Amino acid sequence: MAEGNNEVQASRQAAVLGFIGGYVDTLGFVALFGLFTAHVTGNFVLIGSELARPSGNSVLIKFLAFGAFVAAIAFTRLYILWLERRGAPPLRSVFGLQLLLLTGFMLAGLAAVPLASSDTPLALLAGALGAAAMGVQNAAAKLLLSSLTPTTVMTGNVTQLVIDLVDIARGGADAAIHRRCAKFLWPILAFGVGAIGGAFAYIFAGFYGLLPAIALLAWLIHGARPQPA
Repeated sequence: MAEGNNEVQASRQAAVLGFIGGYVDTLGFVALFGLFTAHVTGNFVLIGSELARPSGNSVLIKFLAFGAFVAAIAFTRLYILWLERRGAPPLRSVFGLQLLLLTGFMLAGLAAVPLASSDTPLALLAGALGAAAMGVQNAAAKLLLSSLTPTTVMTGNVTQLVIDLVDIARGGADAAIHRRCAKFLWPILAFGVGAIGGAFAYIFAGFYGLLPAIALLAWLIHGARPQPA
């Protein structure tokens, strides 16, 4: 029974985090002139494109966001080690850190409106805070939720899902493959729904559109328990 409950909780956490990943990444992309806050390596593509064919769009916010993302991962690692030395369960505190940064992203974005350029100080701050929030989520996935599928970049998940579906279709799949297929499916679907929702949320609510992601993080904090590796 406990194992079944753990699997349900893991599936729920992965789906919610996948939704948040897609939602925040897309909302930030729409709001901040094509900035990826979760899939930060995608910013390198945009930087390369802008350098090769200048269109007048600044790449400063993308460089700053990458630095904030890396710094957040490093800080999260040290924060988790500090919490573990004190004997404190780290997951709830790490989700709380992400919640704080995501709330800062929303507030900085609201203060930056109207956004005429990505180079204004408040726009740069908003981008950095958004990237830092998603850096925390990425670090938590590696350090505390390693049993879950990745929740911010779906390329590897889609690859594994397609491989498993092919094996199922040809009749060469055992029970473990069926379970893995379900494990990868729900975060992918949640990420897709989140990406669509984030785009429309910004169109209709601006940076207030981050409130659903903030509420979901608060819900995760309430029931936060680490997953067994």
